[in-house]
Amino acid sequence: MGVYSTSNSAGGLLSALGLYSYFFIKALMLLGLYMLLTGSGEQFSVGNFLMSVSPHMWSLLGIALCVGLSVGGAAWGIFVTGASLVGAGVHAPRIVTKNLISIIFCEVVAIYGLIMAIVFSAKLNNVQDASITSSEAYYKGFALFWAGLTTGFCNLVCGVSVGITGSSAALADAQDGQLFVKVLVIEIFGSIVGLFGLIVGLLVSGKVA
Repeated sequence: MGVYSTSNSAGGLLSALGLYSYFFIKALMLLGLYMLLTGSGEQFSVGNFLMSVSPHMWSLLGIALCVGLSVGGAAWGIFVTGASLVGAGVHAPRIVTKNLISIIFCEVVAIYGLIMAIVFSAKLNNVQDASITSSEAYYKGFALFWAGLTTGFCNLVCGVSVGITGSSAALADAQDGQLFVKVLVIEIFGSIVGLFGLIVGLLVSGKVA
């Protein structure tokens, strides 16, 4: 019962996210039609918006997204894995100790985001007010923003993947102890996705002085 309730909770959360995304896209479409039909479409300019925001704001936003999405992915994975582990551990207490490695894999995802945030923060140097609008400053801001966003989303997907696979590993181990190692290999491959995001983040931000 606990396993089915966990699956239903995860499915309900995904449905809610899809519903919120639907209403957000609808609101954007209505706003775009309003600006188009009223002749005020030229007021919205992506280029002016990007250049009107301080490059330090883009850098800090990228760092915040890197940490926030990574921690969110780790928390989601721990929620899914932990619920299944506790539920299956009631009937098979022997699986609890060795399946804690799935929790560790989920927590490593948050550590990836924290490490990258520290690396990005080290690239933020104090600049004079006269050079805050220079091309180098904007390059730094945009590079750190997209590096943080890429790393955060990769860690988010990695945390969810490891969490779902860890949940399956706990349930499979409760039924047959020989299946644990086989499912653990799949879980390890899922955790490598976070490393891919970390490497891409380093490559994107590598030329930021």
